Amino acid sequence: MTTARPNSSFADPEPGRVRAMFGGIARRYDLMNTIMTAGMHHSWRRRGVELAALANGDSALDVCCGTGDFSFALFDAVGPLGSVTGIDFSQRMLEVARDKARGNGKPVDFRWGDATRIEFDDNNFDAATVGFGVRNIEDILGVFAEMARVVKPGGRVVCLEITQPSREPFKRFYGIWFDRLVPAVGRLVGRHNSAYAYLPSSVRRFPPAPVLKGIMEQAGLRDVSYRLMAGSIIAVHWGTV
Repeated sequence: MTTARPNSSFADPEPGRVRAMFGGIARRYDLMNTIMTAGMHHSWRRRGVELAALANGDSALDVCCGTGDFSFALFDAVGPLGSVTGIDFSQRMLEVARDKARGNGKPVDFRWGDATRIEFDDNNFDAATVGFGVRNIEDILGVFAEMARVVKPGGRVVCLEITQPSREPFKRFYGIWFDRLVPAVGRLVGRHNSAYAYLPSSVRRFPPAPVLKGIMEQAGLRDVSYRLMAGSIIAVHWGTV
């Protein structure tokens, strides 16, 4: 399955360039997330954790974990008897995540990892999540296939991602916010021009919610559903292994 891509070179998720880009914004990433979402990204992740259907003592994998916020929310769900592993391909983002773990007392195992070749055995976790990261990987189907492989039968795979709204006034707001304001704020606060010009391009390249549902089904997930949030700007998908 293929999707049309815009002509802008910003849209191409070439691994080396994306890794360098996220490394350059790692220390300001959390602040930018809070500014860009008005702090709502925490509630979106909590919703994703609810849909992962984890219980106390379970194990979870957070793919493309970045600075660890989704991983920490998963840890709240599984408790100290459970375990959470976060993987990411940016060492600088992982450094921030580990610093946060030392500060908040949540012992998530953060390690380097390739989302398209997850280095864990089959049927290893009770759930796997990916939050605002899969659009940065070209092989989307491969990511979900790997997530499904490492989750135990009956466990869930959950994806949180930015999507393009289809109805007004959210569609108009999205255009103004992502095309104009986000790059401007990124230059001022994030101090990295290309990173926040890349964001709107990467969202345009990413499949819309119904298409992503089909990709997750192709990856072997059952009963895939999705819900649009924040005026259809955010999509949460979930499916069962």
